[in-house]
Amino acid sequence: MSANAPNMPARPRRALPMIIFMSRWLQVPLYLGLIVAQALYVYLFLKEVWHLVATIGSLNETTVMLSVLGLIDVVMISNLLIMVIIGGYETFVSRLGIEGHPDEPEWLDHVNAGVLKVKLSMALISISSIHLLKTFIDTDNRTSTSIMWQVAIHLSFLLSAIAMAWVDRITTHVYPKTPASGNGH
Repeated sequence: MSANAPNMPARPRRALPMIIFMSRWLQVPLYLGLIVAQALYVYLFLKEVWHLVATIGSLNETTVMLSVLGLIDVVMISNLLIMVIIGGYETFVSRLGIEGHPDEPEWLDHVNAGVLKVKLSMALISISSIHLLKTFIDTDNRTSTSIMWQVAIHLSFLLSAIAMAWVDRITTHVYPKTPASGNGH
């Protein structure tokens, strides 16, 4: 007898799979917390811009350059937060439902966990590059050991990003269709 017979009650959804599926919504407070962190970075950015404007007359070129690099660093971290908030929510929680919106980020239509990891690793490399540049500009105030560690950490970010991109590429590689098999496998 069929499970959908007229006199048989509908099979209730199993509780454990539903609980597991709904648990993705537990991430929403995490994303809201990141939005608060984003607001804190906006405050930090505005505070630094105000300080730079207020003291520009007494600053030398190196100090201005370091301040501007600090501002770029804040913007890059903010961009990283946006990628995690929007991409993570869209990938792991629920669709945003903004398809066709004129402000929809270009990268959002093809985001998945692999693409998100590669984008995040590239953002981390960019942030690390800014920190390294700041260090190289201000070597007089750094120890050679701290410079060596920053370079080593930056190189480990680079190698990790290359490895993640390579793994993502080989795991998502689509084989061309062949006439014999119809699907390339």
